[in-house]
Amino acid sequence: MKKLAIGIDIGGINTAFGMVDEQGDLYAESVISTRKYPHVEDYPVYVEDLCRALRTMAHSLSFEYELVGIGIGAPNANYHRGTIETPANLWKFRDEEHSRDEARRIFPLAEDISRCFGGVKTLITNDANAATIGEMVYGNAKGMRDFIMITLGTGLGSGFVANGEMIYGHDGFAGEFGHVIVERNGRECGCGRKGCLEAYVSATGIKRTAFELMSTMSAPSKLREIPFADFDSSMISAAAAEGDPIARECFRRTGEMLGRALADAVTVTSPEAIFLFGGLAKAGELIFEPTKRYMEENMMFTYKNKVKVLPSGIQGKNAAILGASALIWQAR
Repeated sequence: MKKLAIGIDIGGINTAFGMVDEQGDLYAESVISTRKYPHVEDYPVYVEDLCRALRTMAHSLSFEYELVGIGIGAPNANYHRGTIETPANLWKFRDEEHSRDEARRIFPLAEDISRCFGGVKTLITNDANAATIGEMVYGNAKGMRDFIMITLGTGLGSGFVANGEMIYGHDGFAGEFGHVIVERNGRECGCGRKGCLEAYVSATGIKRTAFELMSTMSAPSKLREIPFADFDSSMISAAAAEGDPIARECFRRTGEMLGRALADAVTVTSPEAIFLFGGLAKAGELIFEPTKRYMEENMMFTYKNKVKVLPSGIQGKNAAILGASALIWQAR
């Protein structure tokens, strides 16, 4: 009988899910809105509607199968506890009165989803860790025991694998590389601190870099014609590919920041490779070339020319679902 796992990717706007086999083939997929359930009191309804949608998807298959487990990737997910804890963009308080009562913003999602399917094994981790495990199971990190995954989306996520095991830390929240300080008293970050790597190296960060450069450089640029509200990182990639000087400088500075930070990370885990994943990584050599160059320039001699910087092997529209489902296959 075919063995399948369900992978669930929870984002701030939508929750996508699908049924995946051990080879990474997708047999069914669907999506529901996450944004429709914005408040703490909406969480039980969200779970009920998600379970209903999952069962509908499962029943749509025309062959018999064994459901071996459910993997979930979500912001602020704690692998050890099976919970989502104080997520920045999910299930907020309706008013400020209870804003400090964070105990009410710990959601036992793994247990709640497992109950929908009669207690089937359900695991949860943060979205970047899910992508990391997806790389191990389905992607270019097959057979690697030591590597780092960097996800370059709206923010900067990361996952660290050492000796073939995901590093979760004692509290389940290890590996927040996007929140190392790279510029003391630098840009404000969404986490509340200043100077975090994420504030510079992310789709949001490169957009901020572009506007800073347009205020300090006199070079002509198509980017000057775009209002801030309409601006996104793909426009910088397109302009850079056409030789736009400000756009190209955006990528050089972003790669410099990332490369310097990765040189420091290498000294901690000595990885075989570093994988770049996500929207900003799709810029190809525009981001890979300066990242590699500045990483090697700042690398401790012991590690020079030993660490590969590679594209993810699971890049694509189903990558988040595959990554979440990989939690189950990796745990078998």
